[in-house]
Amino acid sequence: MSNFRINKKSKKSKARVGGLYTKHGVVKTPFFLPIATRGSVKTVTPEELQDLGAEIILTNTYHLYLRPSLSVIKKARGLHQFMHWSGPILTDSGGYQVFSLAKSRKINEKGVEFHDNLSGQKHLLTPEKAIEIQKTLGSDIMMVLDECTPYPCPKSYAKKSVELTTRWAKRCRTKYQELRTKNNVSRDSKFKVQSSWLLFGIVQGSVYKDLRLKSASDLIILDFDGYAVGGLAVGEPVAKMYEVLDWVLSSLPVDKPRYLMGVGKPEQIVEAVKKGIDMFDCVIPTRNARHALLYKFKIQSPKFKMEVQNSKFYEEIHIKQAKYASDMRPLDPHCDCYTCQNYSRAYLRHLFMGGEPLALRLATIHNLRFFLQLMYRLRIFIKNGKL
Repeated sequence: MSNFRINKKSKKSKARVGGLYTKHGVVKTPFFLPIATRGSVKTVTPEELQDLGAEIILTNTYHLYLRPSLSVIKKARGLHQFMHWSGPILTDSGGYQVFSLAKSRKINEKGVEFHDNLSGQKHLLTPEKAIEIQKTLGSDIMMVLDECTPYPCPKSYAKKSVELTTRWAKRCRTKYQELRTKNNVSRDSKFKVQSSWLLFGIVQGSVYKDLRLKSASDLIILDFDGYAVGGLAVGEPVAKMYEVLDWVLSSLPVDKPRYLMGVGKPEQIVEAVKKGIDMFDCVIPTRNARHALLYKFKIQSPKFKMEVQNSKFYEEIHIKQAKYASDMRPLDPHCDCYTCQNYSRAYLRHLFMGGEPLALRLATIHNLRFFLQLMYRLRIFIKNGKL
């Protein structure tokens, strides 16, 4: 029995709604993962995340391995207990740091050598070690170690990178199976799924169609629990990102979850859902909140669907602008988050202009609610045949 079930497919697009079954609960798809890189979504408690509607979060293997360290997390009996989060956790393998820390790492067949920028200590992150770390963290969904290529990227380099990523994926799969056998992991009677922890492959290949299709084909043979599309939203034109998605999604199994890593803007999420993506993560809602950029739906449901189609269903509010200095309206009178229910635009602007930490907290709460509410509405529209 699969860990992923599709409950309804759209007749207007390739969108679908379903459920992803994990040891720590069922996540309704399509969904958005708030990013808790170091075991924390900045300024927001795990309890507040649940109240906002988050069912699953993303944490980062690389950062948690360095600090607080695996010994600390072991003592806490896993990341769930350490950060007091009861829902599912997806852990990034550290592959993105291979991309973002290009000046301080070396890639070879074994894995990635890098230096801790604080202690100066040298580390080697291998595919096997990435899986072992994620197992120690208690991840519900593990990601294979991959190399995320930059944009632009010569095809010769992208080809070598894809081949390396595939070899690493095979090693991750072998280690994963070894740990499952060692821990006697089998069907979970509560959720009736195949495994209490899942492993996803990551399709790479830059913007080259043949490389993307080869990457997908090689990973499908390994029969992962789900498939991510990586190496996008790294500087390429949005139109090219959509084109790459079309190539890849046409070749991936329809009965496995699809994860678009690092995306994105609200209109990009809508477009990707229509193409058949089930999972998203991005720093946009939290990072932009800390920079005083907030989101608001223009039209409330049920008319919201009309605006989704032309990508103008929301507006960006730059709350530091002088026009909000005496604006006593809530940020969004229709939003049910704590921020909108209790504070005015004028007060939010006042907090930001004064450098008050509360500004970051209230803005983050609202932006997360916006993104999670967007996913809820998209699920409703698909179920009702409107998307």
